[in-house]
Amino acid sequence: MKKTTVKELMVPLEEYPTVPDDASVYEAVIALEKAQEAFDQTRYRHRAILVRDKSKRIVGKVSQWDLIKSLEPKYEGFGDMRSTSLSGLSPLLIKSMMESSRLWQGDLDIACSRVAGKKVKNIMYCPTEGEKVEEDATLGEALHTLIVGHHQSLLVTRGNRIVGILRLTDMFNLVCERIKSCRTREE
Repeated sequence: MKKTTVKELMVPLEEYPTVPDDASVYEAVIALEKAQEAFDQTRYRHRAILVRDKSKRIVGKVSQWDLIKSLEPKYEGFGDMRSTSLSGLSPLLIKSMMESSRLWQGDLDIACSRVAGKKVKNIMYCPTEGEKVEEDATLGEALHTLIVGHHQSLLVTRGNRIVGILRLTDMFNLVCERIKSCRTREE
């Protein structure tokens, strides 16, 4: 039996929204919107924008988290919060942290207006090697990487070039389809 590879499920780079690192956040949002309009409507919508350097190599990603976090400038002083988990912290402590740091005190429209002109390179996230998977890897290998790293997506590589993105939503959809298929065969 042939094993399914990452290449068969990934979204090719050409179908994913990308912007140069000196693009504004506004330009990135427009690129995301255009990519969503052109994307296959039977699949989940894109939720991130890939960032490329002057050599057109992918060097970063602006996720939903990155964009929303950029609206509150005080988060910059907190450092990288990706590895920080709030699990186990009481809601009272989390609220206290927000109040003592005076987070989210301003108007949302003003924050959005301020962020629209920022460069994406100032809010993007640079994925690590642990967030990449070879296009010829099995879906089992990719699932393991997604689960262990708690990632929303993985950059798909061919050698040292990024050629696509493997999204957790697409993996979830495939797993659900296979579960239904297995159940149907049993009946």
